[in-house]
Amino acid sequence: MSLKATTTSDGDVTVVRLDGKITLGEGSETLRETLRTVFDSGTTKVLLDLAGVSYIDSGGLGALVGGYTTAKNKGAAIKLLHLQKRVQGLMQMTKLYLVFEAFENEADAIQSFRSTGSASA
Repeated sequence: MSLKATTTSDGDVTVVRLDGKITLGEGSETLRETLRTVFDSGTTKVLLDLAGVSYIDSGGLGALVGGYTTAKNKGAAIKLLHLQKRVQGLMQMTKLYLVFEAFENEADAIQSFRSTGSASA
């Protein structure tokens, strides 16, 4: 199953809903291209909704880390939402939970961007 990305906005927060697998090749490229488009539009607050993502491989992790780096370089922030158990385990094993702030509730995630007053929260 290829990765599908749908982008919506909640005020100044762009929510990217992902569905499928983030794997080396098409999946990781879809994520990279989606994030590139979002950041090129001037967005500085991005919430990646991973509710529909059942699997991430090393290529997918690379795309996530690349997105994080791009965000930081642009003074932006990426946060994660609705991690599946398998993805949560991968984030623990790779210690990426120390890099990405993750939420189970969309309203809490969006509020976290606003409560800090900056994109780099």
